[in-house]
Amino acid sequence: MATVTARDVLLCTVSLLNFVFVFGTGAEFVRFISFRAIYQNITGGPPLCHDSVPWSVALRSSSVLRAVGVDLGLVVLFALQHSLLAWGPVKRSLFSVFGVLNRAFYCTTTALALQVLMRCWQPVTDAPCLWSVSSAPWDTWFPLICFTLHFLCWAIICSILLIFDYPELLGIKQVYYECLGLGDPLSLKSPRAQRLYSHLRHPVCVELAVVLWLLPALPLDRLILAGSLSTYLVLAHSLDTQDCEYLSAQLHNKLHLFTLPPESQTEATNHKQD
Repeated sequence: MATVTARDVLLCTVSLLNFVFVFGTGAEFVRFISFRAIYQNITGGPPLCHDSVPWSVALRSSSVLRAVGVDLGLVVLFALQHSLLAWGPVKRSLFSVFGVLNRAFYCTTTALALQVLMRCWQPVTDAPCLWSVSSAPWDTWFPLICFTLHFLCWAIICSILLIFDYPELLGIKQVYYECLGLGDPLSLKSPRAQRLYSHLRHPVCVELAVVLWLLPALPLDRLILAGSLSTYLVLAHSLDTQDCEYLSAQLHNKLHLFTLPPESQTEATNHKQD
């Protein structure tokens, strides 16, 4: 039996606290992106924008310009954190400081950046909507359609994260392997898997694009958020043909695994090579 040291307990405690914080932030981000924007349309809440105000007046309003400036600054802050800490030299420097907790530190700072963005975000209510579905019967049905598609997209996102080794993405698996003396879990994966992980920073681009843009009404602040994050996702995309072929093969293997009897599934899982 492996001896549990105080260092192991500390590492496990930190990684679990990181998991709780990141998971809670993710749930709050779902509410911020989808629930708040759609729920007000379904329940008839306060308007997200004023279509009676012309753009020429709105773009000269100090309140609108101040809100736009704050929102752009928050998006830039998140993008800088998310990119700078993933940059090679910075990543190696942080690893020398945090060691096996490096991934957990990255996830924690990402969650902190999202918390700042969500809590300091300024809705732009004194400007027109870019679009607004307000004609019957679509003013009732379209928000329900958006709600259904958002729910499906978030379900797909959660499924993809589970497929891509959610404990490793949050830094829990690294700590677990360290405590057992197994080394870095990524080093145990195949070269093709390591190559994919080095390119695939955001495996849910299409689903995130849907939840960012598919809304009953698009106010100016949502345009800033959706446009900025969509641009960031496109710029961060670096998959090539080999990565897509590997993903297709892995998906085929996983689907084939579900068609096998339980005994064969256990044997195939034991011999599976990532």
